[in-house]
Amino acid sequence: MDVPEFGYADAGAQHTFHYLKPVVLEMAGENGQGKRVLDVGCGSGFWADQFMQRGYGAVGVDPSEQGIDIARKKYPKGRFERAVATDDLLQRIGEAPFDLVTSFEVVEHVYEPKDWASACFNALKPGGRLICSTPYHGYLKNLALAVTNGWDRHLDPLWSGGHIKFFSVNTLSQLLRNAGFVNPRFKGAGRAPYLWMSMVLAADRPA
Repeated sequence: MDVPEFGYADAGAQHTFHYLKPVVLEMAGENGQGKRVLDVGCGSGFWADQFMQRGYGAVGVDPSEQGIDIARKKYPKGRFERAVATDDLLQRIGEAPFDLVTSFEVVEHVYEPKDWASACFNALKPGGRLICSTPYHGYLKNLALAVTNGWDRHLDPLWSGGHIKFFSVNTLSQLLRNAGFVNPRFKGAGRAPYLWMSMVLAADRPA
């Protein structure tokens, strides 16, 4: 399957890392010795490297040729491949199922989130875990945006690339359940409670 060409712009993994890190590590556990992680939408490899520092073997996939080139040069201990997330992802990159799949600030950019969720599910061992994040949308935050006339800025259609899907806890949880995941659980990250910048969800592939 041909991979469409995507331009790469650093979406700010380092910027989001400081508020995502505590929640992600709580959900993943600090010790990754003997485990393998697949980072879906790895960009320039920043998050894959964070997991490698904690003992994981890491593979990253991303549709951006530029992002993959950066990742390979910066983090040679990992494996990085240009690929989109589809059901047959593991066969295409020649990897066995993973203990952990991660995907941070990615699903909001995906035209077919069902394909993304299915790819993440199929890439896991039975009993494996997905940890993903996306910008948070909930009643109080949405109300605050409306009251402050912030929707033009928040949903800026003039942003090249940008977000094309907007998830709530309920809709992202349902997406994961529809793909076969069980036990989705949520934590907010960044900013004050209920005005969170992002939400982090973990869910499991049944053992």
